[in-house]
Amino acid sequence: MDTKELLKKVRKIEIKTRRLSDHIFSGEYHTSFKGRGMTFSEVRQYQYGDDIRAIDWNVTARYNEAHVKVFEEERELTMMLMVDISGSESFGSKNQFKKDIVTEIAATMAFSATQNNDKIGLILFSDAIELYIPPKKGRSHVLRIIRELLEFEPKSKKTDIAQALKFLSGTQKKKAIVFVISDFMAHGYEQTLKIAAKKHDITGIRVYDSREEKMPDLGMVPMLDAETGAIDLINTGSKQLRLQYEKQYHEKVDYFKETFSKSGSGVVHTRVDESYVTKLLSYFKSR
Repeated sequence: MDTKELLKKVRKIEIKTRRLSDHIFSGEYHTSFKGRGMTFSEVRQYQYGDDIRAIDWNVTARYNEAHVKVFEEERELTMMLMVDISGSESFGSKNQFKKDIVTEIAATMAFSATQNNDKIGLILFSDAIELYIPPKKGRSHVLRIIRELLEFEPKSKKTDIAQALKFLSGTQKKKAIVFVISDFMAHGYEQTLKIAAKKHDITGIRVYDSREEKMPDLGMVPMLDAETGAIDLINTGSKQLRLQYEKQYHEKVDYFKETFSKSGSGVVHTRVDESYVTKLLSYFKSR
């Protein structure tokens, strides 16, 4: 992708996702994810309706007039976007790849965080950490994140979610809002998620394609494994094979739901041909 084409794609995604974050997500994001607590702002004269528990008795005694302490929510947070860029993300049957939706969701979340003056960081992972961008504020930083989501070429096509979560725990010492965006076609991350979720507010966003749920009966078909690169001739006419495929698929989906639920983390499921906007808004409101 040349520079001109890349900048055009970045701009297109910015226009679409920034509009969503400006008009829809920023308020929902603000109310869904709280700051670190309340911080003292000022002392002012008592007004009708103020909570008497907020009265500052020392100042009240000094001025012989009731004064109250005013506190503000300490809003600044850090958002970490953990994005799966393994081979399976390049699958799509509805004119869009899973990675296209993943990029839009990540960009929308990033602009929503920017609206609240929060820092945003990025972890791109396969079965290794492919790229780490430390948390920072500002539009130019978000545009860099979008550029990497569009352009970055991973060294590996495999997936290791546990490795990515371990890296998160090692680099983010303070509590962060974490969105793990993947198809979650993997196992073995229960323990690392449990550890990470004790410190961070984690949400798993599963992006999937309807063609992944069931194997169609098309007879003998050469199939490419996106994560290993192996091509095998598969008899999709075999009912037993199709049932085995569905079983393995649903085992991974159930593992994702159960593992995130047990750790106290949130889950969102969105198909490539569905509105991720509706799914995310529904999730934010349910919090």
